[in-house]
Amino acid sequence: MNINGIAIDDTFAEAFGMSATGIIITADTMKWARQAAITMTGFGTSVIGCGAECGIDYEVPAEETPDGRPGVRVLVFGFAPESIEGQLKNRVGQCVLTSPGSACFNGLEAVRRIPLSSGPRFFGDGWQTARKLGDRRFWRVPVMDGEFIIEDTTGVTTDAVGGGNLLVIGRDRPGVLRTCEAAIEAMNDVRDVIMPFPGGIVRSGSKVGSKYKGAVASTNDAFCPTLRGATNSQLGPEDRAVLEIVIDGLTSESVAEAMKVGLKAVLETGPENQVTRVSAGNYGGNLGQHHYHLKDCLP
Repeated sequence: MNINGIAIDDTFAEAFGMSATGIIITADTMKWARQAAITMTGFGTSVIGCGAECGIDYEVPAEETPDGRPGVRVLVFGFAPESIEGQLKNRVGQCVLTSPGSACFNGLEAVRRIPLSSGPRFFGDGWQTARKLGDRRFWRVPVMDGEFIIEDTTGVTTDAVGGGNLLVIGRDRPGVLRTCEAAIEAMNDVRDVIMPFPGGIVRSGSKVGSKYKGAVASTNDAFCPTLRGATNSQLGPEDRAVLEIVIDGLTSESVAEAMKVGLKAVLETGPENQVTRVSAGNYGGNLGQHHYHLKDCLP
């Protein structure tokens, strides 16, 4: 397939089932709500090495938050609800509780719940108090600028998806980066998804396994331009750079929508940036339950 001068491989992205939760962080201003969210989602690119994949979903206007202040919705993905619990305890306790004026609430309506306050509330050293509003329970934790309000539990889903992806290939590294930036900007408008790598983009695409004992992943040599001629390369003679966009979503449908939006942006902006081709990463369909064929994602 060739659209607007860019070749689209007849392949698919292979993604995996995951668990995920959402929380809403509020503060006196959007600046500080976003700062707490950015800090909390740091070191959250891959469950392989970070324990969780985390990112900002969208900014929540004050009229839609529990305390009437501006907020940010954060998504956290892990292999199982139990693994997410520990991540919330540490990330909320160290990054949201500590942030000036912050509060933290459930951000995902789901039947299954996991603890949200189990770590941070004990920072109150016995002075913390609980209050119930309807069927929701909140904790008030005394801190030096007033009180930290945190909801007792948050929803969790086991129907989330991690690892949707696009591989953007081109003759010019800055041009490929500009194209991926345009794709990320468009994909940020899709709800219920995050792109967990730095700025949503990863240069160190990986394959399963390694020649070194104990390493579970290693460089995707088939897409490394400097290894062309030394490995079974999947790059053309003029390809100089490959960047990957990885997508996690609360549902399979949200991941598919993000891939469609991202691919559309690549096809629209890529030609002027010397993008030559779009592909996707998979494992032959043998590992992940979710397959997103590029031909189905075309605008």
